[in-house]
Amino acid sequence: MPAVGGLGPGSGKEYPGNLTPFVTVTCIVAAMGGLIFGYDIGISGGVTTMTPFLRKFFRKVWEKKEADKSSNQYCQYDSQTLTMFTSSLYLAALLSSLVASIVTRKFGRKLSMLVGGLLFFAGALINGFAKAVWMLIVGRMLLGFGIGFANQSVPLYLSEMAPYRYRGALNIGFQLSITVGILIANVLNYFFAKIKGGWGWRLSLGGAMVPALIITVGSLGLPDTPNSMIERGQTEEAREKLKKIRGVDDVDEEFRDLVAASDASKLVEHPWRNLLQRKYRPHLTMAILIPFFQQLTGINVIMFYAPVLFNTIGFGDDASLMSAVITGVVNVGATLVSIYGVDKWGRRFLFLEGGVQMLICQAVVAACIGAKFGINGNPGDLPKWYAIVVVLFICIYVAGFAWSWGPLGWLVPSEIFPLEIRSAAQSINVSVNMLFTFVVAQVFLTMLCHLKFGLFLFFAFFVVLMSIFVYYFLPETKGIPIEEMHQVWKSHWYWSRFVKDFDYPNGGMEMSKGGQGPKNV
Repeated sequence: MPAVGGLGPGSGKEYPGNLTPFVTVTCIVAAMGGLIFGYDIGISGGVTTMTPFLRKFFRKVWEKKEADKSSNQYCQYDSQTLTMFTSSLYLAALLSSLVASIVTRKFGRKLSMLVGGLLFFAGALINGFAKAVWMLIVGRMLLGFGIGFANQSVPLYLSEMAPYRYRGALNIGFQLSITVGILIANVLNYFFAKIKGGWGWRLSLGGAMVPALIITVGSLGLPDTPNSMIERGQTEEAREKLKKIRGVDDVDEEFRDLVAASDASKLVEHPWRNLLQRKYRPHLTMAILIPFFQQLTGINVIMFYAPVLFNTIGFGDDASLMSAVITGVVNVGATLVSIYGVDKWGRRFLFLEGGVQMLICQAVVAACIGAKFGINGNPGDLPKWYAIVVVLFICIYVAGFAWSWGPLGWLVPSEIFPLEIRSAAQSINVSVNMLFTFVVAQVFLTMLCHLKFGLFLFFAFFVVLMSIFVYYFLPETKGIPIEEMHQVWKSHWYWSRFVKDFDYPNGGMEMSKGGQGPKNV
């Protein structure tokens, strides 16, 4: 048995099917759900460095920033109200993802996407016309409700639609559209900040209506997944849809497995309580720890606050927004690398390589900032070469994240859950993700003020921890059909003690093949 578990080549099932143009277009449209999340991450950090925005809504922060340019740079943005503006969205997303689980299971994945788009549109509208801080917070919460629905349904939709051989690449389309959203937001912030009259921030915030419209209109034209149709009793329509999706007529084996998965899931009255069963221990562990670790890579700190961070390092407002655009381009490029390699090199290789790369960069950035800013946060004059070195290593760090924990943090949880717990487990995945995004966003500026350059070492510690976790506890899931995923746990050195053959008497509780016994791995 391999030290880390996994399936040997040629084991498990191989369903016939092609990567049809229909599936490709469908997955591209669905992946656009990531645009709303990405656009928001990029916009909120940039807007909070715009002087007119700070002067109007967060006057104390603006006054502190203007008062003494030479004072402690680490603490100039330390304001709980300002971080509440950014992070209220993630609290709302956490709550709505729990509701989204029920909608996704009972009414299908595409309805969840539609609801997410509409809520996000309403939030963008309120933010664009905001007159007071409470309007900003209400708008942000509506945006959060929208993101909760989209992030719950889109990864599931992509994993269910994609042929298993291409599941990794198509699912990472979601992360790619997040990175494209961040990049577009950074570019818009750069130009909107230059608008005379200081109302550019309204265009930045209100511009979120565009990605909201894309996912809203797009979801209306999407077909439902065969899994979701079978789950809701539309069996014959699901068979025809499966033929269309796979581009072949011989879909009987996959169809039987989907029906068996659905029948098993209907026997589960309480999917939430079911998650606590011993045989779902590996699934629950991954649903909690993968999003937890994803947030503690420190990436949101870089992305949310890239402009703030670069401003703090000593770049001007304009230069700091430009630096954020540069990291945005790197983010998109590295995600494309992940799409190319995830089904070739496997999930574990990308996780581990990305971890090493992020760790090295965090140590270098901490050393650079520590050397210049010291403990008191007063850098004096910063030479140009120094600023370039910091941005360079931050870019290498972003690349490491963008082809590892970024896309795989969404892909792996969405592909490992059996149908009977899939919606509930994905909700836990999104909720944990949003909870820790909220916590990190809420405390980051205070931590920067107190930990100073040590903040990067704080996140580096977690990168070491998560890499050890992946090495020992995460099996390879490349090229394995979702309905066969139980084999991965049964052959793993640790998880095999929780997942036994009698848990899956017909080759998988979530699937069976005419009463055939379990396959040996």
